[in-house]
Amino acid sequence: MNDLDYLQFALDEAIAAGQAGEVPVGAVLVYQDEVLVRAQNRVLRDNDPTAHAEVVALRAAGQALGNHRLNGCTMFVTLEPCSMCAGALVHARLDRVVYATADPKAGAAGSVLSVINHPRLNHQMQLDSGLLAAESSELLRAFFRERR
Repeated sequence: MNDLDYLQFALDEAIAAGQAGEVPVGAVLVYQDEVLVRAQNRVLRDNDPTAHAEVVALRAAGQALGNHRLNGCTMFVTLEPCSMCAGALVHARLDRVVYATADPKAGAAGSVLSVINHPRLNHQMQLDSGLLAAESSELLRAFFRERR
């Protein structure tokens, strides 16, 4: 499996989230080259403002691994993490984050803020983006166009 495969799984989760009425964002957390967790936004379904796909995935991964530190893990997510999610990713000590499309309104991996890999924070991780960006962007655009 490669980055494109894992991001495609995340995109599948985003599609399912959109079909459930959530903002279509999906995440996949990989550990030792295996999908450990698949997650999607659950804010509306759970009445939880913190139930972004990344946070849902981190919670499930922590339970699966029996540890709040997720060293050796990579998060694949369809949208650039917001400041809340970026902070959670840093605290979880992920090795790497791969996101599909930038978020020019709330992105905290360089678009609006630079929480991930901020030089004053004590944890740095590899950060990659751009794969499946067009597909993820179109999914979000179509979702919000339908809501208007």
